[in-house]
Amino acid sequence: HQQPTQDFTPVCTTELGEAANRAQAFEDRNVKIVGFSCNGPESHRQWIKDIQAATGGQVSFPLLCDPSRTLAVALCLLDATNRTAAGACMVVRSVFILHPQTHRVGFVLTYPASCGRSFDEIFRVVESLQRSAARPAVMTPANWY
Repeated sequence: HQQPTQDFTPVCTTELGEAANRAQAFEDRNVKIVGFSCNGPESHRQWIKDIQAATGGQVSFPLLCDPSRTLAVALCLLDATNRTAAGACMVVRSVFILHPQTHRVGFVLTYPASCGRSFDEIFRVVESLQRSAARPAVMTPANWY
């Protein structure tokens, strides 16, 4: 892969690249991916190029823009204890998985800004929610997968 062209956060870049590279696995599970950041659309256009250069991932899913941080505040995604050099609160890395039947939030996992997400864990939770939605008596124990 080529070297990134901009100075984008490496953790986010690798996460979005991983999501793009696993797009078929998400589709096989009937999961739609939506990304989110507090950057604007022009930044996202450049970032998508950077993601491809750094990871080989082709981002084909939507990336929501929230430069005003309105949605980030509403979803409690800002970490007041972790700030950028400019003093802005860092955005935590959250995963929201909607329940397959109710389409309401069925699972939330939040990582600190310094730690990338585990896609194996995301798939484990998706499959657990889908199994229990199909058969409500089904529960998945610790380390199931």
